[in-house]
Amino acid sequence: MVIDCDTIVVGAGLAGLCCARRLAARGLDVMVLEASDGIGGRVRTDEMHGFRMDRGFQVLLTAYPEAQESLDYGDLGLRPFYAGALIRCDGAFHRLADPWRHPWDAFLSVLAPISGARDKLRIARLRRRVLTTELSAMFALRDVSAMEFLREFGFSPEVIQRFFRPFFSGVFLESELQTSSRMLQFVFRMFASGDAALPAAGMEAIPRQLAARLPAERIRLQAVVTAIDGTSVLLASGERLRARAIVLATDGPAAARLVEELPVPASRSVTCVYFAADKPPVEEPILLLNADGDGPVNNLCVPSVVAPSYAPRGAALISASVVEMPAVSDADLERQIRDQLSRWFGSAVQRWEHLRTYRVAHALPVIEPRWTPGPDRPIQVRPGTYLCGDYCENPSIQGAMASGRRAAERVQDELQR
Repeated sequence: MVIDCDTIVVGAGLAGLCCARRLAARGLDVMVLEASDGIGGRVRTDEMHGFRMDRGFQVLLTAYPEAQESLDYGDLGLRPFYAGALIRCDGAFHRLADPWRHPWDAFLSVLAPISGARDKLRIARLRRRVLTTELSAMFALRDVSAMEFLREFGFSPEVIQRFFRPFFSGVFLESELQTSSRMLQFVFRMFASGDAALPAAGMEAIPRQLAARLPAERIRLQAVVTAIDGTSVLLASGERLRARAIVLATDGPAAARLVEELPVPASRSVTCVYFAADKPPVEEPILLLNADGDGPVNNLCVPSVVAPSYAPRGAALISASVVEMPAVSDADLERQIRDQLSRWFGSAVQRWEHLRTYRVAHALPVIEPRWTPGPDRPIQVRPGTYLCGDYCENPSIQGAMASGRRAAERVQDELQR
């Protein structure tokens, strides 16, 4: 049988690109097949009239170990968010600042109706706990829902409702905080020990940097895989490609369509609505959280204030995120968002230009309590067929990149045998 390459990687998202570049760095001939018109998977950025719009609000947490090892942060031109948030509570905005990075702001906001003195002490205790626990040990801790963990830790209902719920709803894409408490502690550690940042050229700059380390001719776009047979793949065009190993780096539902014995993993959805304005509603690179629950928007930011290259000169780009995908039309959702944000910022909101609405059906895999951490999950599903993706590790950029690395290590070991 004629072999076209050593390894075929199906999917050019972060997991697939990390897997492919590691295999290529070890001298293996790798071909990446991507069904869409571009690389990045869910980490894509569209350009329109000088605006850069990520497909769903996303950030890079600079403390991610895999990102630190695999990415050149200087080349990405990272622009950090303010370490804290403006929280909409009781009809007004209140600042919650990271006291370790903005001690003066934290002092000035001591009377904000977000958290009391005991809650602040518990936040400090939680911060110390997550920063002093090894990551491997963190993923072995007793696992309950994030909500149950926060209550058991002693946080008041007020700080849970006014900070933890809107903040982690935006991270986990679910408002009841049923996500694994291990994941909550991991994310808290990442935010506490690094920045949340945007690349100057948009989030797609991350997969582009990874792909730049691969031969361009070995990444094939609009190459739709319809079937896997042993160590060969059949494309929608009728072409058949053969390799010594195949790595499925698609999202979970797509992997389950190609390998029938795989279960279809549950996923979270999100809707992101972008507007253009002459002036930004806030003048600092900060996240705004909705603790009042008075409309569909859970969190909002102005990406062009964080990274000015997200908008043309003299304009502002506003990103409003809605947890899940509301069962209303895009037009009705836009109207509801304008009504909500008009209460926040005044009548100027009605003059904002709607740019685009993204409904992301499989934005994140569901990670519920007692989930199996990445190193204990199977990588090989058939002889010669392997898996990687954030649903194999944890729902984050870290999880996707780590999963790609682990799959590459396993494939290399198998091929060397």
